[in-house]
Amino acid sequence: MIKNLGSSKLGMNGSHRKAMFCNMTTSLLMHEKVETTLPKAKELVRFADRVITDAKNGRHIEVRRVIKDKTVYHKVFDVLAPRYKERAGGFTRILKLGQRKGDAAEVALVKLV
Repeated sequence: MIKNLGSSKLGMNGSHRKAMFCNMTTSLLMHEKVETTLPKAKELVRFADRVITDAKNGRHIEVRRVIKDKTVYHKVFDVLAPRYKERAGGFTRILKLGQRKGDAAEVALVKLV
């Protein structure tokens, strides 16, 4: 019996996937928006929401495991965690942008609310 629990593989192994989402989460938190394909955007929302929730709860080590850049790390605790302290969840929004010209992949914009 197949149970699709967890995340989608996106055609890459676990270490590549983890590194990619750590980098994408860092970019999202730095620039407050990032443009990517729709399947990657849906997985990125899970990563980014977890980082912001951990920052709100004061879990510095959990945030450090995902965010490697010092400026973004400090921005999460100094700017973003206080901004979302009253919000229970749903810190990101996905906006569909249509299809990419080269390979017709569905493109989406992930931005902080």
